[in-house]
Amino acid sequence: MNFSVLISTYKKENPKYLDEALCSIWDLQTIKPSEIVLVKDGPLSEELDIVIDTWKKRINEKLNVIELPKNVGLGLALKIGLQECRFELVARMDTDDISVNNRFEKQLRYFKENPTVDIVGGYIYEFIDVIENVIGIRCVPTSDIKIKKYLRKRSPFNHVTVMFKKEAVLVSGNYQEWYCYEDYYLWSRMLINNHIFGNIPENLVYVRVGKNVYARRGGWKYYKSVAKLHKFMLENKIIKWHEYLYNVLNRFVVQILMPNKIRSFMYQKLLRKNLTNTNVPANIPI
Repeated sequence: MNFSVLISTYKKENPKYLDEALCSIWDLQTIKPSEIVLVKDGPLSEELDIVIDTWKKRINEKLNVIELPKNVGLGLALKIGLQECRFELVARMDTDDISVNNRFEKQLRYFKENPTVDIVGGYIYEFIDVIENVIGIRCVPTSDIKIKKYLRKRSPFNHVTVMFKKEAVLVSGNYQEWYCYEDYYLWSRMLINNHIFGNIPENLVYVRVGKNVYARRGGWKYYKSVAKLHKFMLENKIIKWHEYLYNVLNRFVVQILMPNKIRSFMYQKLLRKNLTNTNVPANIPI
């Protein structure tokens, strides 16, 4: 089964992390992608360009580099990149994360066993600095009905883990710009179009997070974006009025009224499954 991997990078990203991300989706995978589509979202640093040029020399036509003249943001960059993907199955990946070495094998097997499914993701392990320092797991529901129920409150996929059918995303309007919620907006439109969802109940990607990542998930711009998204969901009958009011009030408390330290505590203790270092598997599959 041929498939593409779609990634986007911009000038502020770390060259070392980009190299590690590419290594995880090419060198270490049990099944390599048929192509990697890498969108350069505006001019990059010299160090990032060196990493990309080195990989281009290594894997040649397997790496399709799309250069945008200016930074357009993740949603529009992915929209352009997806149109360049040559294969029907497309996997997403970020340029500072690390995929487990059999991620694509598991997802291809899932599509083979569940041919009606249009998108499949999985869990993520969030880590700080080194991959052994896992601070939490974001688990997501696995069945279509539970995923769609969960979507009414929060994003039901970990974006960097998903593999989807290109046509299903295109008929739903492709990626579009929506501040910090490009993925959640897309899942909502795919639900409206009655696409079938799935998640694998296993870790597929190690996600690099900063020490203050949970505390930073607040502020008016962040809140207004998600409140607008829930309004879209209300207008399209994904949620009802009481769900809309609950969602926006809950987000207002968490993202506007709640101090950073408390918000961070809530994310770690209530919205993540916590691990201590001693609970991380000894043989990390990377």
